[in-house]
Amino acid sequence: MSTLRGETTVVEAARKHDLTVADIEHWKDAFLLGAENALRSRPKDEDALQQEQIKKLERKVGQLVMELDIAREAMKLRPFPEPTSDE
Repeated sequence: MSTLRGETTVVEAARKHDLTVADIEHWKDAFLLGAENALRSRPKDEDALQQEQIKKLERKVGQLVMELDIAREAMKLRPFPEPTSDE
């Protein structure tokens, strides 16, 4: 709850509770989706909520894949120097 209130960062909460940042983000997204649904005049059923969450996660995966592809292309253009025997 402290991350939702802005009292602590996700990284701090994850460290404090021995969780991953992804765990906290997933919980936070699910909580906010459930809260939004609870406030609807016609709440969605559980299946509709799950489908909405799946679509959101699929969009996030797509975004991360694109970022990874960009990083890979950048590495091709500017590779790390070969380590010398002194390192």
